[in-house]
Amino acid sequence: MATTTLPTGPIEPDATPAAGTAASSRFGGLRRITTAVREAHGVPKFMLWTGAVITALFVITAVFAPLIAPYSFDTYRAGGTNFPKQGSPDGDHWFGTTVQSLDVLSRTIYGARTALEVMVLAVIFSLILGVLLGLVSGYFGGWLDRILVLVMDALFAFPYLLLAIVAGFVFSGVSGGGVVTAALSITVVYIPQYYRVVRASALSAREATFVEAARAMGAKPSVVIRKYLFGNVIQSVPVITTMNAADAIGTLAGLGFLGLGIQPTEAAEWGYDLERAIDDVNAGMWWTTLYPGLAMVIAILGFTLLGEGLNDVLNPTMRRRRLGKVLLPDHTRRRTVTASALPEAPGATEGEAVK
Repeated sequence: MATTTLPTGPIEPDATPAAGTAASSRFGGLRRITTAVREAHGVPKFMLWTGAVITALFVITAVFAPLIAPYSFDTYRAGGTNFPKQGSPDGDHWFGTTVQSLDVLSRTIYGARTALEVMVLAVIFSLILGVLLGLVSGYFGGWLDRILVLVMDALFAFPYLLLAIVAGFVFSGVSGGGVVTAALSITVVYIPQYYRVVRASALSAREATFVEAARAMGAKPSVVIRKYLFGNVIQSVPVITTMNAADAIGTLAGLGFLGLGIQPTEAAEWGYDLERAIDDVNAGMWWTTLYPGLAMVIAILGFTLLGEGLNDVLNPTMRRRRLGKVLLPDHTRRRTVTASALPEAPGATEGEAVK
């Protein structure tokens, strides 16, 4: 009888018999996401694509703000003449001007750029830290897992805006304020969310057969986490990312409204503009409040619809499939039959027919 000898030491990742499984684990999550998006229908499809369109318009406006905006965010004069103070919308200033003689349209467009910068940095920072800590905690467990769970639960118990304010005070003393400081303040809020979701997925995935096989054949923990666990837990992250992106815009506006966000001389920010426009509303100057607030609502709505659409599409428990559209093999397809269509048992009377 032929015998098979297993290697006694650690093996290279590409040399494992489970290399095909590793490759599928790396790309399987992405394939499942793209397949689910293509097969979306009904209300989830409408929310997904509506949110995607609004989000794309927001991103395009933010990226090309210098080309779209008629002036810079801090410009108050042109051609040697100051802009009118609190001027109403007209042909020269479509959205009017503020009490500081700033063009509302330009500040609204540049506010999208600031929101995008802070949002991207906050999501990237929290994504890297949250996913990394969740993978390590879920895979190794033990005392490290207990400490991280305690810390993340403590952070999660704080109201998110209060936590962002406290973090803003801490980071402002280190970096001196600005976009990076605002992003770091918001990052602290979202790390526990990524950590909890990724840790739960890692706890489940580490008991899978292919992970146990990789460990038994000598794969290092870093290889197992990178090649086997990461691809199976990352499919839960896109939904959280889009929802956090929407929430980050609101959190940044809240910090700016309280005067704890980005300084007005560094960038345009919707929350700061809304705070400065409170007195204008009482004086009947509605334009300084309407356009920044409307831009913020539309941006948050776009990311929210995108996140909810992704959640409905990717979450199997949220899908509603009609039985008539489900394709099943012939030997597993259910058929509805009547009692008259079934054969009677030999010697059975009419009342004893099989139902």
